[in-house]
Amino acid sequence: MILDTLDALEALYGHPGETSTVKEVDFVPPEYRVYIEASPFVSLATCGPEGLDCSPRGDAPGFVRVQDERTLLLPDRRGNNRVDSLRNIVRDPRVALLFLVPGVGTTLRVNGRAHLTTDPALLDTFQVEGKTPRCVIVVAVDAVYFQCARALVRSDLWNPARHVHPRSLPSAGELLAARSGGQLGGEAYDRGWPERAKTTMW
Repeated sequence: MILDTLDALEALYGHPGETSTVKEVDFVPPEYRVYIEASPFVSLATCGPEGLDCSPRGDAPGFVRVQDERTLLLPDRRGNNRVDSLRNIVRDPRVALLFLVPGVGTTLRVNGRAHLTTDPALLDTFQVEGKTPRCVIVVAVDAVYFQCARALVRSDLWNPARHVHPRSLPSAGELLAARSGGQLGGEAYDRGWPERAKTTMW
């Protein structure tokens, strides 16, 4: 049976309990702020005319700055230069963020509206190793709430014994070679990756 109405969905799941609703606020209170400042990784979800996108973002803990209780600042560090998230934001400001803290099961979710800024003074405050981001994503907070630990407990995500050895999966070079008919990627790409990462991290 396909669930295609809210009534059908609610008949199956019922209504959320008080603990699932009281935790949501439209600002960043101090107890939620500590999660953002401890997090070295966030997933950024955006939407645009071509569809949805979810992008991993990572840096030193606290790289997402809490400017005030209703504003977050996220530096756009170097990546693959597809700028899918940024393309979406300039056309549709709606964003969602999911913060992870290594070793901690509870996650933090933020929904809001974003815009991009290239203000030089602000960019300079995010400088790392003499390099500034090309822009900063400014998020106006609409909703903030924590997510319980069930998903991370089920996945056993932080258990080192469950970690997958990288060589058990295709490498980036192998993936590129497969998709390009051998014109890109390959062993040379993988061999050069550590040096490329070292010189292009920021």
